Amino acid sequence: MKRYISRGDKATRAGFGEALLEVGMQDERVVALCADLTESLQMKKFEKTFPHRFFNAGVAEANMISIGAGLALSGKIPFVGTFANFAAGRSFDQIRQSVCYSDMNVKICASHSGLTLGEDGATHQILEDLALMRSLPNMTVVVPCDFSETKRAVHAIARHKGAVYLRFSRPALPDFSTDEVPFELGRAIELCDGSDVTIIACGVMVWQALEAASQLESEGISARVINMHTIKPLDENAILKAAQETGAIVTAEEHQINGGLGDAVANVVVRHAPVPMEMVAVMDKFGESGTAMQLLQKYGLTAAHIVEKAKSVLRRKALAAS
Repeated sequence: MKRYISRGDKATRAGFGEALLEVGMQDERVVALCADLTESLQMKKFEKTFPHRFFNAGVAEANMISIGAGLALSGKIPFVGTFANFAAGRSFDQIRQSVCYSDMNVKICASHSGLTLGEDGATHQILEDLALMRSLPNMTVVVPCDFSETKRAVHAIARHKGAVYLRFSRPALPDFSTDEVPFELGRAIELCDGSDVTIIACGVMVWQALEAASQLESEGISARVINMHTIKPLDENAILKAAQETGAIVTAEEHQINGGLGDAVANVVVRHAPVPMEMVAVMDKFGESGTAMQLLQKYGLTAAHIVEKAKSVLRRKALAAS
């Protein structure tokens, strides 16, 4: 299988901050809004460079979403940034009504998502945001896997006309992705080929999927790894190809098992190419306080857990073939 080497650990939120400045330099229509979390979302460089195009809405996330919709109506390209819990959870009504129903060109940039927010605990660790956002018409949902892909994603959503939910995280993660395959919204990236089982992952779980594939290879199991960076629109062709060619699928996500990547993939599989599936996700529980890695381990979101699910789905595949 193809090997990926980390260039060091970098935070995806840092990739967001760098790319936001870049798209701001490229297009004067780009404006940025933040809910009093400018440092946390790495938006300081944009604020300093374009003070007349930056708006701190304070702790008023719902109002900030509505302001963003108004700016989009006037021809601007607003990037609205806050923690994922406040973006998807607290502001859902405004996103539904003012952004999606009205089909506004607003980029909702949600940092500190999932369990890896860590010590802030369950009140901030939103694990339901993908389910909320992918349920909305006119919404594109993107979950990049590392620093470099987050930068590419920001450039892609700046070019895209329409509402976007961009989900990224707090901690420093292995930065391994490359420009070898261009980043396109709605088109998954096959990171390595395999013939026995397919692992489809997004966000922080992509690196875990690659490590799982390496371990499986050492045991004689050939695993395909797909980076499904766009949850909506979903790359159905990549899923169907994987189902037909490997006959078994494992999904991996830092999200509740209900309503996220796993459900999205299963929806495609059950309608078009039924094969055994397993899901690595948070099993209908709230998070708690702890370091990022402690929480990933406790809630079953590691390479070892992916390996376990891959072996389980392979047993089901063999049973179905017998």
